[in-house]
Amino acid sequence: MADEKVFVLAELDEGGGLSKLTLELMGLGARLASETGGELDAVLLGEDVGASAAELATLGASLVSAADHPSLGKYNPDPYLEVLVRLLEPQDAFTLLAGHTPMGQDLAPRLAFALEAGLVTDCVAVEPGQQAGGPVFVKPVFGGNALASNVIKTPRRLATVRARVGSAPESAASGGEFVALEAPTAEPPIRSLGRTTEDRGVKLEDCRVVVAGGRGMGGAEGFGALEELAGLLGGAVGASRPPCDSGWIPASAQVGITGTIVAPDIYFAVAISGSSQHLSGMSESGKIIAINQDPEAYIFKVSDYGAVGDWKQVLPALTEALKHHIS
Repeated sequence: MADEKVFVLAELDEGGGLSKLTLELMGLGARLASETGGELDAVLLGEDVGASAAELATLGASLVSAADHPSLGKYNPDPYLEVLVRLLEPQDAFTLLAGHTPMGQDLAPRLAFALEAGLVTDCVAVEPGQQAGGPVFVKPVFGGNALASNVIKTPRRLATVRARVGSAPESAASGGEFVALEAPTAEPPIRSLGRTTEDRGVKLEDCRVVVAGGRGMGGAEGFGALEELAGLLGGAVGASRPPCDSGWIPASAQVGITGTIVAPDIYFAVAISGSSQHLSGMSESGKIIAINQDPEAYIFKVSDYGAVGDWKQVLPALTEALKHHIS
């Protein structure tokens, strides 16, 4: 795959700026391109995207291709697909990275079918893999109980990637070139009638402190104690998979290979044994503090600090001590 282009499909956040995941993909794409001697390009579709396109040009993109049109202001698969196919069809071989977001999950399979490209979704790692003949895309399989390494054999490769897989690059003083893409020509068959947004509060992946509980919490009641500690520290409550499967806490709180990957400054693991699936989602945390009554629990092997004991005794004492310290 030497000298092949690497494309990053950029997305905007609710405020209209580049999403955090897009920044991470730019760093990941730059690493892939540098390993193969290829070029990193960025693609951005939307309305009034000039400032974001200019920012992409300072993040390592040799070329930023942007389509700026009212019909692209809100995601609609048909006009987005039309613009991307027109851009990418002349390319015989490339790798395109998109976020594993609602847009990415919907658009990537359509684009892969239209371009006869191979696709791997929900990647938790992407490696150059020159000896394998192309990038190696790693994703969870069997309900997150194993990781599969995939190599796409078609010359056109697409992948959707989770948050925290790449690292945002430093901005450069000067950037790459910019080209305006032709706007969609056809009236889309799908029309948006409205949008409802669920208020999930603070996103786990954006928090500097995460307080997570496991099976050992014993029930939904125990998570109230975690919420008190998290609120005291300005953090959010997470969980390993068993509490989510048991309905003690919403599935959106799950941390792990089949949930959300987090890397806060401080991660509290309360009554969590430390399975590989969970560790894959929080091992990059700055400091890990574990509370578990089993001194042999694997979580202690990856923790910076640990307390052996019943969380019902340790956690209230810790919370009260922090209250006095903060006050």
